[in-house]
Amino acid sequence: MKFATRVQSLGGDRAAAWDIHRQGSERLAAGEDVIVLSIGEAEFDTPPSIVDAAVRSLRSGRTRYASAEGVPAFREAVARQHAQQTGQTVDMENVVIVPGAQCGLFAASMVCCDPGSEVIAADPAYVTYEAVIAASGARSVYVPLRFDERFRFDPADIAAAVTPDTRAILLNTPHNPTGAVIGRADMAAIGEIARAHDLWIIADEVYAQLVYDGEHVSPGSSPELRSRTLSVGSLSKSHAMTGWRLGWVVAPKDVARHLAELSIAMLYGQPPFLQDAGAYALNEAQHDVAGICATFRARRDVLCDTLRDVAGIACERPAGGMFLMADIRATGLDGGAFAQRLLDEQGVSVLSGDAFGDSTRGYVRIGLTQTESRLAEAARRIGVFTKSLT
Repeated sequence: MKFATRVQSLGGDRAAAWDIHRQGSERLAAGEDVIVLSIGEAEFDTPPSIVDAAVRSLRSGRTRYASAEGVPAFREAVARQHAQQTGQTVDMENVVIVPGAQCGLFAASMVCCDPGSEVIAADPAYVTYEAVIAASGARSVYVPLRFDERFRFDPADIAAAVTPDTRAILLNTPHNPTGAVIGRADMAAIGEIARAHDLWIIADEVYAQLVYDGEHVSPGSSPELRSRTLSVGSLSKSHAMTGWRLGWVVAPKDVARHLAELSIAMLYGQPPFLQDAGAYALNEAQHDVAGICATFRARRDVLCDTLRDVAGIACERPAGGMFLMADIRATGLDGGAFAQRLLDEQGVSVLSGDAFGDSTRGYVRIGLTQTESRLAEAARRIGVFTKSLT
């Protein structure tokens, strides 16, 4: 039997990089003393009050179909948060609920891109970006981020990458995997490029509430860009709700209608009891976000300060997000070999920078996803490992 040709673009080398995480998780489940820092999921649970909200909704019978766009109360809560975060005037008609930001990125690609069109993205980029762009028939065009510029997404490089086939610019701020944050001046310059060439901006803003240095700047905060911006968000990181699969796209109303039609064809709405918990999280549990952000900031500082004295490792202090990129080229190993040997010899699971693009070959991504003491222990083990290489 023949498969559709598009399936060839849904996996590949980047997706295969997750094998190291699988190994680490299996060893941990088998009882080994493994510190798993290879995925963006912290060890703490969803705040109990949010869980209670879902249980109350379940017990009240909220188990039937919801509209494809999403439950009004949740959409209204998303619109309020987005307005507070960006200053953009939106209402629930601008919001479509999707099962996680990953689905939001897929949907945005499907409604904005045609086969043969191009999407400009940063290199390194989150592992799944290439596949969600390719699923629409479009092609990724990567602009390199540079370690010596703190992984800045340079507008001049973006402008140079534009061709007649360019359809969109995919932004991720705070950035996964580097933790870089796009500043206000650079965002304005990127916006000018989008306006000059009539491009969509697809903004992955899942880490918007996890900024440690500076501020989060959304393209939606610019009146000139609101008619061309699709902002993707979720509760996964900010509220420790990864498994709930609650995300959204905030978009111009005509785009939102197309997203809703795609939702009908693809999933026909999220369960109402989950969305009720999402509305509660945004309306009543925002105080938990500040605590989660402070926890990640403290973890970042512990890990950066500890790695600073490790031979063969160089790292930039991330301005946001849940990860740190470590330059391990001085060890003489590539990212894949470093990650595999570190797991085998010291029981620490990190992800090779090769998974994210050419710009981070010779790097590894380390998650801020364990307690401060476990991160300090991981840094100690990394030091033991790099010392063994000399």
